Amino acid sequence: MDTTLTLIDLAGSVALLLWGVHMLQSGIQRAFGPQLRRFLGRAIGDRLRAFLAGLGVTGVLQSSTATGLMAASFAAGGLVDLVPALAVMLGANVGTTIIVQLLSFDIRRLAALFVLIGVILFRRSLATRTRDLGRVAIGLGLMLLALQQLLSLMTPYEDVPSLRLLMGAIATNPIIDVLLAAALTWAAHSSVAMVLLTMSLAAKGVVPPQAAFALVLGANLGSALNPLLEGASGADPVAKRLPVGNLLNRLAGCALGLVLLEWIGPVIVTVEPDAARAVADFHTAFNLVMAALFLPFLRPFARLLVWLLPARAAPHDPSQPIYLSEAAHEAPAIALAGAAREALRMADVLEAMLRGALDAIDHGDRKRLAATKQLDNVLDRLNGAIKAYLTALDPDFLDDNDNRRLAEILAFITNLEHAGDIVEKGLMAIAAKRLKRGLAFSVEGQAEIRGMLERLAGNVQAAAAVFMTDDARAARRLLGEKRVFRDLEARATEAHFARIRAGRVESVETSALHLDVLRDLKRINSHVATAAYPVLEKLGELLPSRLRQEADNFPATGLDSRDHV
Repeated sequence: MDTTLTLIDLAGSVALLLWGVHMLQSGIQRAFGPQLRRFLGRAIGDRLRAFLAGLGVTGVLQSSTATGLMAASFAAGGLVDLVPALAVMLGANVGTTIIVQLLSFDIRRLAALFVLIGVILFRRSLATRTRDLGRVAIGLGLMLLALQQLLSLMTPYEDVPSLRLLMGAIATNPIIDVLLAAALTWAAHSSVAMVLLTMSLAAKGVVPPQAAFALVLGANLGSALNPLLEGASGADPVAKRLPVGNLLNRLAGCALGLVLLEWIGPVIVTVEPDAARAVADFHTAFNLVMAALFLPFLRPFARLLVWLLPARAAPHDPSQPIYLSEAAHEAPAIALAGAAREALRMADVLEAMLRGALDAIDHGDRKRLAATKQLDNVLDRLNGAIKAYLTALDPDFLDDNDNRRLAEILAFITNLEHAGDIVEKGLMAIAAKRLKRGLAFSVEGQAEIRGMLERLAGNVQAAAAVFMTDDARAARRLLGEKRVFRDLEARATEAHFARIRAGRVESVETSALHLDVLRDLKRINSHVATAAYPVLEKLGELLPSRLRQEADNFPATGLDSRDHV
């Protein structure tokens, strides 16, 4: 019975350690995650800067997995080259050693203080970031408490013959140690927790130094598995290059460490007699050595990864840009023309979404509903690619006309993306809700919605034409559609309430859904009609207060043309 309770206590202490690591990492990511991601994206340049950026970000986050997922997303999206991304991972591996070095000193008496400070920050503050920092302090305190509990639990069993026999068997086979630690690290999603656990075992003499060092090698190997399994989504080999490169680096390091362990182990123990500190120093030294060995050879290593994992063509993926040529960066006219062609592709996708929404609402087509929702992902990816491409253009090569056209393209694609979000989160959600409840719009209401959707799809085509041709007549007609849709919504709403007063059951049942559809259609049209603004502004027809030709028709109410037309 005592043995069972002890095992439960041991498992609980390990779980407390893992939860403390989780709270520390999640608190920092919540408090500083977006800023650290932006910093990492900006800091990646040459390999040395990238290495330092990876070290700094991971030193704050204390999660090489989180840093690896960021770097992998940058590399997979083509935002950074593979060489600096690999340097980021080398820095991230060194960054994880900082918290281990800190906790290798005897600061266990501060555990309660950290928890107290964390609870005060979390409970007393209304500021989100302060509460997140409270989570960090609580997590650090829980880690210290867990380590203290582990040490106290193992003290009575230091000289138990069966435990000594088991640990002796493990200690005689370093390869088993590496594999065991790698599996535990992968399962725990934390090399920090595994190294800290190894420090506790070594401090009480449960495992000899050689076995502890082998466990550290396994922890470093296991930390490379999570970015590979979690970051490389889909079948695109390009997304797997960075995590595979990091895994190969860890494998090479483990192989080298196992070969030299017999000579390195006694040297470290001689330099640092304290077992816990020796484990922390070995962990740091291993990652520093691997960074020093790999940094000079990252370019040929990157070429090897590209050869092993060549890009796979995806001709049927509509979310991949076609006309964004990197070679055109120094030719603004060509670059802007390519971005405009991609913007037209976004208009085509939005029109397809509206046609799909018509089928989903009109006929209750579940397959078309799912397919239409997926098209919003295409819009999001194209929007992101175009924005990244345009913001990468050198301002020194752009004149006033180029800057104006760049702003028009950004405004156009932003409005298309917002319109797509309304289709996906508004119209498609309503269609799904109607199907789930088994409801049906009235015949008249269905006809009103169908007419507005068809007109809206035509307006998307008109917006694309205005965007490309700057035709003033087309721009005036497009802007006039805002008034048309206000009138259509008002008439449809009035007719809907008339059917409710007449006791039409289907109108009563679908009242909220019907009115939401009408409102969303008007909102989408407002985003589409904004394509007319740049054309009319250039012609001087769109004033801050109202359209010039309507100045006599509308009194000075403070409303601008976007409200009147």
